Amino acid sequence: MEGHMTSSLRGAKGLGLVLLVIAVAAVALSASLAPRTVPQTADDASAAPSGQDSVPSGSPTSAGRPGTPRPAGSTDSPLAPDPSDHPSPTAAPDGPAASDPLPQEPAADVGPSDELRLRRVTTISGSLSPKSVVASQTGLFFAQNMMYRHTISVFDRDQELVKTIRDSVDLAEYGFGDESRVVRGAPVEAAFTPDRSHVYVSQYSMYGSGFDNPGEDTCYPAEGRDDSFVYRIDVASLSIDQVLKVGATPKYLAVSPDGRVLVVANWCSYSVSIIETATGRELQRIPMGPYPRGITFDPASTTAYVALMGGTEIDKIDLATYRVRRIRDVGVQPRHLVMSPDGRYLYASLDEGGGVIKIDTATDQTVDRVQTGVNPRSMDIAPDGRSLYVVNYESGTASKIRTEDMTVIQDVHTAYHPIGITYDAVSRQLWVACYSGIIVVFEDRPPR
Repeated sequence: MEGHMTSSLRGAKGLGLVLLVIAVAAVALSASLAPRTVPQTADDASAAPSGQDSVPSGSPTSAGRPGTPRPAGSTDSPLAPDPSDHPSPTAAPDGPAASDPLPQEPAADVGPSDELRLRRVTTISGSLSPKSVVASQTGLFFAQNMMYRHTISVFDRDQELVKTIRDSVDLAEYGFGDESRVVRGAPVEAAFTPDRSHVYVSQYSMYGSGFDNPGEDTCYPAEGRDDSFVYRIDVASLSIDQVLKVGATPKYLAVSPDGRVLVVANWCSYSVSIIETATGRELQRIPMGPYPRGITFDPASTTAYVALMGGTEIDKIDLATYRVRRIRDVGVQPRHLVMSPDGRYLYASLDEGGGVIKIDTATDQTVDRVQTGVNPRSMDIAPDGRSLYVVNYESGTASKIRTEDMTVIQDVHTAYHPIGITYDAVSRQLWVACYSGIIVVFEDRPPR
């Protein structure tokens, strides 16, 4: 009996040693595969991808079919596997601020937004190439990774990855043709419905069978670039449930405050698509000047404003009659538009060195302006309308502007080529998407 027990004990010890070796090897392998944390610096010299909304020199100056809701229970039919379809972003804390808990309930009233100051909280890195980032205001952040990753990365307020949504769809499942045709898109921008139940994501171009003439940043309607699509994503399930056909190279898009229409800027078609959200039907495709991009609305949802980045104008579309009127000579290359909460002022970033301007919507006159950094691009505004946030593409910074007197009250360093920006009212987090593959997260806090 004693000999048998000794033999069994020796066997158990040998087995334990084997298991220990296996466990150590597994830990080492896991560490080697961990996603890289990108250093938090504005000096990242990663090359900027194409598709960055730069209007070509010598560019001209200003002179549908509805998608079918996805069948219940259907799943994506992906193309060939691509490692980039499964990003594993990580959040890297930035000094002492990272230990401060981030609010999950509505933030306490800490005073007007222009009396707060931004503090860097963390960075998110990994398999990201974010063209834009947009907050749902219900706790989610959608980062559009364009054609470089073919994905949308969804995060929560703790900067944790919730889901990666692939941009591959079978067009036949959404009413476009009878035969299966799996294609890929290229996510650019996102726009939530007012009730936050859905988000629309524009696809720069489609890739796959039947798409042989994709969009480019330098393009003209006569070239006949391929029409593209907008995906609608159900926020509850985080899955694509509708596909809408629009013009060539849709970039920016926005939903009216009343939720009735979606307006899409078709960059290469020199047009905008007006889509009825209830049916997915394109109500109107309106010709515009070259390179329409930024879109916003008056609070009553009667007028849509569209920036023409190929010129010096902003167009006003009457959403009842589709009549177009023009605000002229605002500055070179207006890119992004933001409306004040009360509808009194319209703000526009002027990509070609013009800073940010403030327009009185009653008179359509520019009443103030401010120089921020080099190539100001995307913007967002605080809920109280007292602060405007803008990224400066070539400066590697974001600026906070006091809207009352259009004064820059704070500049913060981001990473190389900041391109997208969004403000979450609950947590007071400001997320900045950078083309170098990083999202930088700040928080508005009372000054120390």
